[in-house]
Amino acid sequence: MTGPVADSMAAGTPAAPPRSGSIKCVVWDLDETVWEGVLLEGGAGEVRPGVRETIEELDRRGILHSVASKNEPGPVIARLEELGLAQYFLHPQVSWGAKSQAVAKIAAALNIGIDTLAFIDDQEFERDEVRFVHPAVTCLDAKLAGSLAELEEFIPAVVTEESGQRREMYLSAISRDEAEEEFEGPSTEFMAGLGMVFTISPAGTEHLRRAEELTVRTHQLNSTGRTFSLEELDRLTRSPDHLVLVAEMRDRYGSYGTIGLALVAMSGAVWKIELLLMSCRVMSRGVGTVLLHHLQARARDAGVTLQADFVPTDRNRIMYVTYRFAGFTEIGHSDDGLILESASADAPVPLEHLEVVIRG
Repeated sequence: MTGPVADSMAAGTPAAPPRSGSIKCVVWDLDETVWEGVLLEGGAGEVRPGVRETIEELDRRGILHSVASKNEPGPVIARLEELGLAQYFLHPQVSWGAKSQAVAKIAAALNIGIDTLAFIDDQEFERDEVRFVHPAVTCLDAKLAGSLAELEEFIPAVVTEESGQRREMYLSAISRDEAEEEFEGPSTEFMAGLGMVFTISPAGTEHLRRAEELTVRTHQLNSTGRTFSLEELDRLTRSPDHLVLVAEMRDRYGSYGTIGLALVAMSGAVWKIELLLMSCRVMSRGVGTVLLHHLQARARDAGVTLQADFVPTDRNRIMYVTYRFAGFTEIGHSDDGLILESASADAPVPLEHLEVVIRG
């Protein structure tokens, strides 16, 4: 038996069964894991067999990479650059601290759930230490490094053209965040200078695969946690009784990609938001309510009542708060959650630092 379940059993701890496509980031040890030998002992050799190919393939699928290494930062970065791998690793953690701390810092920096990380290390002690502190992290022996792409957890349900651009979007975000840290003045002034453009469009054929991916990958700013297949989304975009909208955003540092999806059932005098989600990539930009405010204004102009399904999960309370701040109140219960209703007919005040473009 191989894989995370076998690794956990060998360590004497129970493991949850693997979840298909659950991994969003791989955290790599370096010595005897990414490369042969030990760097500080003068023995860092070439990349271990299959590792480069694995990194490249997972990157194509939209799975990110980072580093947790007990080493000196300077030599590590220099060696990664020599090997042509430095550009793949986001927020690398190179220090003599516990690797569980490094893993937590990476999850926080990427703003993803720690249960979406895999940790790869040749040392059983290091895997056990991370597993003990973070039971939800998938811990794997470096012997499996060359075959990760074959494991179910590393095969996303959906791979789009935008998936292969995910790392570049995160690199743009890093540049953006560094510029904000160096900016002397209020954060509102910094955001005003970003030139942010938020575009809302009817979902077309070119959006559907990314829309499907969003329903699978987005958990925090997700009103119901429901997933929709490509075929279901295509059918809904063609239905006269449904409105399917996507949101995209860019600024002077680059594109955030397609970061929002709204699915609205339009029935007579009541419209119901069956699904509303926003990517966590834009949470810090204060635009989480823009798509919702657009729906409120659209319902107001149509003279209808706007309601929304909300299904509580262990991770989406922030979406409930978003609805409440937008003036929604609870009016009843559905089979699996709540029914909310927009109480305000006033047009939401647009954000000063954001240009909103409506298409279609």
